[in-house]
Order: sequence, then structure tokens, then C-alpha cells
Amino acid sequence: MKLHAKIALGISAIGLVGIVVWRLLDPVLTEKQQALVSDVGEKGSIHLAVDGWVGYFPLCSPEMKRRLNREGYGLRCTDDAADYQSRFSKLKNNDYQFVVATVDSYLLNGEKLHYPGPIVAVIDESKGGDAIVSWKSEIPNLEALKNAQSLRVAFTPDSPSHHLLKAVATHFDIDAFKNKANFIQADGSSAALSLLQDKKADIAVLWEPDVSKALADSNIVRLLGTEDTQQLIVDILIASQKTAKNEPAMVSEFLRAYFKTLKFYRDNPEQLAKDMSEHYDINKKTAAALLHGVSWATLVDNAERWYGVGGSTRQALIDTIESAKDILLENKNFTRSPIPNEDPYRLIFSGFVETLYHDIGQIGSFNNGTAANAEQSTFKALTSAQWNQLVDVGSLKTRNITFSSGTSELTLDGKKQIDALIQDLNHYPTFRVEIRGHTGLRGDVDANQMLSQERADAVLRYIEISQSNDKNRFRAKGLGSSRPLQQKPGESDRSYNYRLPRVEIALVREVI
Repeated sequence: MKLHAKIALGISAIGLVGIVVWRLLDPVLTEKQQALVSDVGEKGSIHLAVDGWVGYFPLCSPEMKRRLNREGYGLRCTDDAADYQSRFSKLKNNDYQFVVATVDSYLLNGEKLHYPGPIVAVIDESKGGDAIVSWKSEIPNLEALKNAQSLRVAFTPDSPSHHLLKAVATHFDIDAFKNKANFIQADGSSAALSLLQDKKADIAVLWEPDVSKALADSNIVRLLGTEDTQQLIVDILIASQKTAKNEPAMVSEFLRAYFKTLKFYRDNPEQLAKDMSEHYDINKKTAAALLHGVSWATLVDNAERWYGVGGSTRQALIDTIESAKDILLENKNFTRSPIPNEDPYRLIFSGFVETLYHDIGQIGSFNNGTAANAEQSTFKALTSAQWNQLVDVGSLKTRNITFSSGTSELTLDGKKQIDALIQDLNHYPTFRVEIRGHTGLRGDVDANQMLSQERADAVLRYIEISQSNDKNRFRAKGLGSSRPLQQKPGESDRSYNYRLPRVEIALVREVI
């Protein structure tokens, strides 16, 4: 080939490469130029992944976008329909600067990706947004589940409501919720509700607005909802590793705008209902009903309750991570702890919240006073007759609370078992608690009753001393041998008699 032909060919190749590069760079340069000469500002756009849960609305609300705009950022929200695997993969690649999730979903789906970012804030708790419902004639309460033989349970896999199902299975020791043969997987809450209504399921795990739709039928009863739980289904904000490390100012400005947005909507509830109704294409009444199912965490809540900064000793986020881990292990989602090096602090970063808290949170610009009483529940004193009128919700998983032989003196291991029970109990702060002592069938009936009362009293004293709980919430009751357990099919008499002496922690409530 002649020299001039080679030169021409080379020039053509260079030109072709230039055209390709120009086509690739032109959208980027155009977007950057648009940012510089528009109200988006010079700092560019923040990309956030969410789904349809109402608790995430403030993050993508008009007010949030306005506040970020003033600081020079655009905000792009992508609804990925709760595709957590894709969500966390894109976070790892920094395609998303921020994503939302529940604590349990991050443990469940983030472990394979070595947790692609720190938890930088708690967004909310589900408070009535999720519930387990059933046909009243079949399963009137949780306790009835313990003796149920065959059930059909409709639920949406890997959803927050699925975690509620796992938690109840673990905390109340319900085999029917552990047996996968009972499960009917549904594609969303509405599909699960349809299965229940069509009598193709006995129990359904739903979220709003389907919970309200189900309970509109007087034959359907709520077994347990997240309005009765605490630190169970907790939504979190996660920043990508790259964003947290290389662009800390972006994280700080994002959180500042978010907490100010929360305060704006708290001060202007009508505007919140209006913006929500337009966003979800629903009426204001429906929007207001949805809001009852969510409890947003303010800046002060984040600092003082969840992260334990500002002199607070509480670290509810760490407790929630540990609890979610235990639930996932109990339900065999993992064979070992998914937490890196068994250290939950590796999953969180409190620095952004702490800085904001010291800068503005303590001077009252955000403080609505909720953090101080976030975990307070006050129960009125009841007479014995009033206690006797309460109805059972369900008994927590029976643990082997041991005593010195023939006495009511707790052993060291017995105290450890009570501590474990208290961890489960802390998730259900709205119920009263009856501590029930039981004995075996042998021996004098009166002596058995006395011993069971003394042992129930001993457990109550330990709880009061170690936990400083509301005394009016608890009652100790000795039942002796009057309420023996059912003997399991094929169970030996020896094994059965061994199970009879026990102390149960029963959740009870009033019926209005």
C-alpha cells in the first residue's frame, strides 16, 4: 500500500475514533453544561434508589428536591420495585449514591456484595404498615397457631412483611410459620390478600392499604401488626462507599436537606397529605391513612436513640442489626452470622448524623421532643379482676429458665435465658405481660401452685431490677399444674414431664 493511502487510512481511523468518543462524551458534556446554566447547579445530580413504601416519600418529595436544589444538587429517584440485588449491585458500582432498605434486607442481600456502603441514617419504623391477618373462625390469635396442624400462609418473599413473619415465628416459636410446606408465595400484598379472600389461604401477611382492606371484613382478624412492635422493621439510608469516602459534603447536604424536609412536613401536615396524594395518585383521606403506618426518625431520634451520640447510651440501630441477624439465622437464611467479623459497627457510620446533631439538632431547629420519649410506654395499674379480663396475644418462645432444685432461686443460666427473653420482648412494647409459672403434674397441688408463684415472682423481680421496666405492665401468676402442655405425638412420658415445669412470658391485651 502506498504511503499516501496509509496516511489517508490512518486519518480516517482517527476520525472514526473521534466520532465515537464525541458521541460518548457529548451527552455527559451536555448534561454538565445544562447543570452549569440551569437551576440544578454546578454540583450535579444525586441518584437515589427507592420503592413504593410510603415511608420513603419525604426523600423524593417536592420539598426535598427544592431544598437540594438550593444547595446546587439535582435529585433523581429510581423506583426499582424492591429489586434489592440490583439495588445493592448498583450501589457498589456507585451508580446510586444512596439507596434505602430495611435492616433485615440489607443483611440478607448485602452480605454477598460485602456490604457496599455504610448505614448513614435511620429513616423510619413500620408502625402498622405491615400485619399478619387471618380468618377469625380458623385462627383467632397467635396462641391458636401453636396447635394448628395444616395452614396455608400467603406472603411476599423477601419483603419487610416477610421479615415480620420470620420474627413472629422466632419470638413466639410458631412451627407453622417455619414450615415451608405451608407457604404460598404471592407477588405483592394485594395478591396475598386475594388469596386470603378467595379462601386459598388461611393467613396472609400484608401491608397497607391492603391491611385496612382485609380488616374491613369483620370475619378477618389482625393477629399482629407492626404498630405493636419496636425496632423490628426499620428502614435505613445507605450511602455508597465511594460517596461516603470521597464526597462527604454531598452526604452531609443530603441529610441536612432530608431532616429539614421532615420538619417541614411535620409542621405542615396538610402539605404532606397534598404532596403524597399527588405523588401516589390517591385522595387525601387515603394518604392520611397510610401515614398512620409509619414513624419517621428525626435528627434527634437518629442521634440519641439509634446511633447513641450526644451523650446517649442507647444504640438501637446496633440492637436492631443483632436482632435481625438472630431472626435470619433462626429461619435458616444463613448458617453463620452474616455480620462482618461479628461486629455490627462495621455496617454503620454515625459521623454525619453526629455532626449535624451538634451543629443544629441541639439548638431546637429540628427537635420535636420525640427522642426523649421514643421508647416510653406508660401502663395504668390494674386490679386482679381487670388483669383476668385481658386476652392472650401469644406466649413468647419458652426458654429453659432454670432454678436451684426445688426452690425459686434463679441459676446463672436461668438469668441468661431471661435476658434473651427480654430481647425478644423489647420488640413488642405495647402489650402487657403476664409471667406464668408452671410445675409438673406430680406432687401436692397446693405446694405446686405456691412454687410456681414464687418462681414467677422471681422472674418478675429480676426483670424489674435489670431492666427498670414499667411495673404496671407486668404481673406474675403461679398456675401450678393446672395448665399442662399438650403431649406431642410419639413423645415419651419422660420427655413430656421434663417440659412441664416452665415459666412462660405471655403477651396480653385489653379487648374494647
